[in-house]
Amino acid sequence: MRRADKEIKSKKEIESIIKSAKVCRVGFVDGGKPYVLPFNFGYSGGTFYLHCAKEGRKLDIIRKNNMVCVEIDSDHKLKPGKYACSHSFWYRSVLAEGTADVLDSNAGKIKALKLIMKQMTDGFFSEFRPESLEKITIIRIKAGRFTGKKSGY
Repeated sequence: MRRADKEIKSKKEIESIIKSAKVCRVGFVDGGKPYVLPFNFGYSGGTFYLHCAKEGRKLDIIRKNNMVCVEIDSDHKLKPGKYACSHSFWYRSVLAEGTADVLDSNAGKIKALKLIMKQMTDGFFSEFRPESLEKITIIRIKAGRFTGKKSGY
């Protein structure tokens, strides 16, 4: 990282940023071109879980190239300056690189949906309607590398 003074080295702080977020952005590689989408997500032990429709561009991309990057940012705050270029911006962010695969089993979907609902609501849900499970696909991203950066915190 170019700015070592802004690097987050603490795994605990990186996990804290992830746990406090409601949205992540996932970058896919589509034939050499970037394709980035926002997702609600669930997270546990270095693995992200996303839900989506049973078909679409992102799933087509994963079947060809499962390398992905997850980006999360939080705690945004403008620090005004006297002049235009003296303004600054406070933030905390995490970047995770990993591989994606698709979960189709109901057991895998239920596990993922419980984590997604906990991330979104901080609540526990144990019941998921079969017709809802039938309509969705779960993307699981196993992250192998995490980096964090912060400014102003």
